[in-house]
Amino acid sequence: MNLDINGRIAVVCASSQGLGRACALELARAGCVVVVNGRDATALEQTAQEIRAETNAKVIAVAGDVATAEGQLALLAAVSHVDILVTNNGGPPFRDFREVDRTAMLAGVVANMVAPIELIQRVIDGMVSRRFGRIVNITSGSVKMPLAGLDLSSGARAGLTGFLAGVARSVAHANVTINFLLPGSFDTRRLRSSMEVAAIRTGTALEAVRASKQTAIPAKRFGEPSEFGAACAFLCSGHAGYITGQSLLIDGGAFPGVL
Repeated sequence: MNLDINGRIAVVCASSQGLGRACALELARAGCVVVVNGRDATALEQTAQEIRAETNAKVIAVAGDVATAEGQLALLAAVSHVDILVTNNGGPPFRDFREVDRTAMLAGVVANMVAPIELIQRVIDGMVSRRFGRIVNITSGSVKMPLAGLDLSSGARAGLTGFLAGVARSVAHANVTINFLLPGSFDTRRLRSSMEVAAIRTGTALEAVRASKQTAIPAKRFGEPSEFGAACAFLCSGHAGYITGQSLLIDGGAFPGVL
């Protein structure tokens, strides 16, 4: 399918690896000029080179922390304007809620709620004036199915979803959409790292931990980042103008609810 976004300018936060990288790659394949971002400049440039080689797209690497004003300004200064914004950031580490002090709470809320809102504030009026804008926020399946130990992540991302619900409706008339992608278990470095920690903590073989987690998913496998990237690219496409304010859960059927 032609996504009808050839030549559009896309900024993808935290995209040097994992799901962010997958989104950047699919947008580049669709013909977008893509700004990729990460805090490790060396890893980021490698990702940019790989995407350029695979897609022949223009890819701009901007190193920086999107949770800071400096990082946000650097991202936006790299291009003339932004047609597509994909917000993303690493979540707070797994820990019991009793161990989450005020400093950690504030950092988690800034990284996973405040920073995306600030970026949207910076680009949305331009999108409205140009009568095109696509904003996709990568949150988490824990927004719908909270997990003990990920309370701060769940709370901050749910807060982002609630905050932007009304904003999405206020700009829909201008062909500007705001949606949310909620990943379940995807085969990324972050997932593999968490399984390694679980294996060490429980004294269980890593393969046994992996098999147990896959068995609990109705699809009986982890998601491929490319699947996530494709969903993101469609929500950013010219065909998705009637989809806004929605949370798309991509988890292989792990969430047992109807809605």
